[in-house]
Amino acid sequence: MTATTLSNLLVLGGVCHFGILIASALVPRVLDWKGELRSLSPLSRHLIWTHGAFIVLTIVAFGLISVTNAHDLTSGSRLSRSVCGFIAAFWLARLGIQLFLFDARPFLKATFLKLGYHGLTVVFTYLGVVYAWAAVAPPGGGAL
Repeated sequence: MTATTLSNLLVLGGVCHFGILIASALVPRVLDWKGELRSLSPLSRHLIWTHGAFIVLTIVAFGLISVTNAHDLTSGSRLSRSVCGFIAAFWLARLGIQLFLFDARPFLKATFLKLGYHGLTVVFTYLGVVYAWAAVAPPGGGAL
């Protein structure tokens, strides 16, 4: 794999981050967060919204870093490998949670929700694999 190919895969990964944000915007409505969170204390409710906002900011940062610095992320520097390794770990952990912890079946009543849920599983897998590759690939994105 050439550096250009890996760089293009990282740009696509950056774009995928913004797609995830679009899907995430539907979550509060689909899961009825207003109703579900109503029974919590104001502090607990604010903590959930604050954590959600920080996750959104993290995903925005992943997307921006990837789209604007994809070539640098393939350089093989310690910093580029660390950033890619962290992004890979983030998405692989999220994938593991999706596969082994979440039971979304009660909420996947509409076809578009099922497609979206399974589409996100594919995207999380893509992000985990591509960023892991960028973290361990030799400088320039070549084959091991």
